[in-house]
Amino acid sequence: MNPLLLGFMNLEYLLMVLLPGMLLSGGASWLVRTRFAKYSKIPSTRGYTGQMAAQRLLDFAGITDVKVVRVDGVLTDHYNPSTKQLALSSAVFDRTSVAAIGVATHEAGHAIQHATGYYPLKWRSAIVPVANIGTKFGTYGMMIGLAILAAGSAFGTTVFMVGALAFLMFVLFQLVTLPVEFNASNRAKRLVVEAGIVGEQEREGIDKVLGAAAMTYVAAFVSSLLTLIYFLMKSGLLNGSRQRGF
Repeated sequence: MNPLLLGFMNLEYLLMVLLPGMLLSGGASWLVRTRFAKYSKIPSTRGYTGQMAAQRLLDFAGITDVKVVRVDGVLTDHYNPSTKQLALSSAVFDRTSVAAIGVATHEAGHAIQHATGYYPLKWRSAIVPVANIGTKFGTYGMMIGLAILAAGSAFGTTVFMVGALAFLMFVLFQLVTLPVEFNASNRAKRLVVEAGIVGEQEREGIDKVLGAAAMTYVAAFVSSLLTLIYFLMKSGLLNGSRQRGF
């Protein structure tokens, strides 16, 4: 853990932010791993690999300018709107499991969002540069601002507000990510059947895999929101009076 953060931690922070965040993130990650492992052992009856399923969905949607490629890592699957590449990990690319098809078609769902001009995806892409600043420097700015205020300088308020606004953009990015991810999953769940990739019975496994993956984004958003609320409380902006120290 970062040494600067250690200096500000107390029981209140542990109970309000750190512990709930760990429980949410840990629980969501565990659910993803267990469901992916379970449905990775169940083969698709129609023999589609992850790559074939993603390509089939792209063809079904009339998308011809997106390339499906292999990428290293585990669950590193993603769609890159700038390069129009749909990257699938080795555990997904050439596997015929229900889990692989679920992950691959979810990423194809993002490609379809991009092709159809899905607004939340545009909003998320627009927020990315500021959100990157927020995730790197927002927490530091709030902590340093509160430390300066505790030392008796009003300049700390300015520093705190800059940090809080930067971190708020990161929280907004995570909020906009939720409809993007849920919509991509909903598209995949519907289209895998319509495109003839899986049958209705196999779709149940895809629903479970993608449902678990969506919870990781919910957990990340809630954890960041708790962090922002905690620092705003310590600054006094939520209750009209600043608390000194942590």
